[in-house]
This record gives sequence, structure tokens and C-alpha cells, in this order.
Amino acid sequence: MSNEIKAVEKMDKDKIKRAVRDILEAIGEDPDREGLVDTPKRIANMFEEIFAGLHQDPREHLQIFFQEENHEEMVIVKDISFYSVCEHHLVPFFGKAHVAYIPKGGKLTGLSKLARVVETAARRPQLQERIAKTVADSIVEVLDPYGVVVILEAEHMCMTMRGIKKPGSKTITSAVRGIFEKDVAARAEAMSLINIK
Repeated sequence: MSNEIKAVEKMDKDKIKRAVRDILEAIGEDPDREGLVDTPKRIANMFEEIFAGLHQDPREHLQIFFQEENHEEMVIVKDISFYSVCEHHLVPFFGKAHVAYIPKGGKLTGLSKLARVVETAARRPQLQERIAKTVADSIVEVLDPYGVVVILEAEHMCMTMRGIKKPGSKTITSAVRGIFEKDVAARAEAMSLINIK
């Protein structure tokens, strides 16, 4: 059974629909009016999709490929788009992730697998800092590289739509592991390559 199917089975869509209907009534809306009558169902279907990562383990995407050449040079996948939902206000935040690692002993993974790890970590009620940590720790646990750097930059709708109301502001977080923690030159190289446009 696939992880997506398992995640779907754990969603109680009827409970979500009842809760959305209650919220609509609580804010003074009529959940039976034409424009809202199907909203609880639409929200339940949307939650099933955007929170699919809740019951998945990001590490499952990291298949190891051994290279005979014993490649031990930096690998970077940058500008990985991600979308998530702030766990404090349940509104979206979205941006780009940049992932760099230095393989050890020729243990590589597919480039798309790094994007899948980011996506799985993001598809749940989340904190941006936790996404970076989860991605970095998953790569360390499965690939055991010399080092990992994960940088996320995102716009948070909880700062754009409400509160301070500052559209366009970006939050940048990072998680640094292994050689990148201690070796200033290695960290500087990763950062300069990530910042190349």
C-alpha cells in the first residue's frame, strides 16, 4: 500500500466537512447558500492533498545509488518550490528550498529524491524551521554524507494577510550538518553556489 493511500485513509473527511460548516456558521455565514454549499467538501479534499505528508516519512524517498567513481564532490539542487501551511494560523507559506550535500563513499541519491523529501516535509501543518531540520536530518540519517546544507526562503501569508501585513517579506532559515558546521570555506562555497542566479 502506497504512503499516499495510507495518508488518505487516516483523514476523516466527514469530520473536516462538519468542522468547516461549523466555522462558516461561527463567522456569520450561511453554509447552505449557493457559493458555500460545496465548500466543506472542497476543503476536505484540499486538506487530503495539502496535508498528505503528515503520515509519510521523508526518508523513504532517499534511495541510495553507489557510484563506482566514488563521487565526493558537492551536489546542489536549488530553487525547489514548496508550499506549506503555518501550524499557528493554518494559512499558507511558500517559497524555495536549496539543498546541498557532499556524498561519502559514493553514496548518492537521485536529484528528484531531494525535491520529494522537501515536498513531504512541507505537506503538513508546519514551521519553516522544522522543514529545514527535517530535510537535513533525513539526508544525514539515510545517506551519511560528509555534510548537508538546507536553506529555505519563504513568504508567509500570516505576515501578508494579517498581523503586520507586509507582503513580499521573506523569511530565510537554514539547517547545517557535518563538515559545513565546522569548515568555513566549505560552507562559503555552498552558499556562493546556492546564490548564483
